[in-house]
Amino acid sequence: MWRKTKFTKLLGIDLPIVQGPFGGKLSSEDLTALVSNKGGLGSYGGQPYDAAELISISRGIRKLTSKPFNINLWVNDQDATAGDFDESKFQQVIKLLEPYFEEVGAEPPTFPLPASPKFEEQIEAIFEIKPAVFSFVYGIPSEAILEKCRRLGIITIGTATTLDEAIAIEHAGVDAVVATGFDAGGHRVSFLDKPEESLIGTFSLIPQVADNLRIPIIGAGGVADARGVKAAMALGADAVQIGTAFLATRQSGASKIHREKLFSKEARYTTLTKVFTGRLSRGLKNRLTEELKEFQNSLAPYPLQGKIVGKLGAYPANSESNPELKSFWAGQGASILQYHDAEKLIAAISAEMER
Repeated sequence: MWRKTKFTKLLGIDLPIVQGPFGGKLSSEDLTALVSNKGGLGSYGGQPYDAAELISISRGIRKLTSKPFNINLWVNDQDATAGDFDESKFQQVIKLLEPYFEEVGAEPPTFPLPASPKFEEQIEAIFEIKPAVFSFVYGIPSEAILEKCRRLGIITIGTATTLDEAIAIEHAGVDAVVATGFDAGGHRVSFLDKPEESLIGTFSLIPQVADNLRIPIIGAGGVADARGVKAAMALGADAVQIGTAFLATRQSGASKIHREKLFSKEARYTTLTKVFTGRLSRGLKNRLTEELKEFQNSLAPYPLQGKIVGKLGAYPANSESNPELKSFWAGQGASILQYHDAEKLIAAISAEMER
């Protein structure tokens, strides 16, 4: 009966398993299509791409699957202080990072930094693509956008880090909600309060949301095997979103060194940091996260911090250089990972759930 939930009925899929929509070019068309073909919901993180790129990516996914898949975007794609980040503030950040640039022999970026894709343009690609599912983080799209999604037959999924956020998502008319605990890898996508004030564990958040919402609930954060799936669903989730365990598989867009680290002892040690993007994120501890721990408030706002640190080899995530100066996103469940292949991961969870 674990297959028959409000979420699987909403999407018409076989398994209540959602692949986490990785950002930073960690997503892959192969993984998205594989998860969908195996009965779950494959996802693709669209945050780094402009509208034309999103359309091209979706066409690639559709060549590999006829099943529903999800495209994820960031509603709030720029920190409020980014517009006030002038050359003087830029030079202060460069000075802080100067020893690292010298160490690797890299030239710091110059001001002004290049622009990033905007949500207002990306959403037009969603309307053209018409994916079965459009999910989003860092806020709630406008009423007009949600209404257009309904007219086009696109199912919407919002992401909440607190009960208040989940309630706001349901009140906006969104079809389902991801309840993501601070155990999860990657960015803490809070939008009603500071992420530092919204650090609720997955297995505390799920029952709170389940007790107060009627729309389907997807539990996320620290779920890496059937034990996590069982726990999440016992607490009221209608599906689970699995991120790090899928990220570690050969089908993802993660680099070889990233995948190797997720199966090493280093996976036991994660931290919340703003070092890599300017927004609070969970990843593996390394030299950069620890040496700059006391300088969290001296960094550039999102998305500018990532453009600066990127010159150190920290971004994009598929760069193999300078492992101590780059991001390796990972959730707190990383140390229990077992599978290097996404198909085997899904099969193992399904077999255990059906015993």
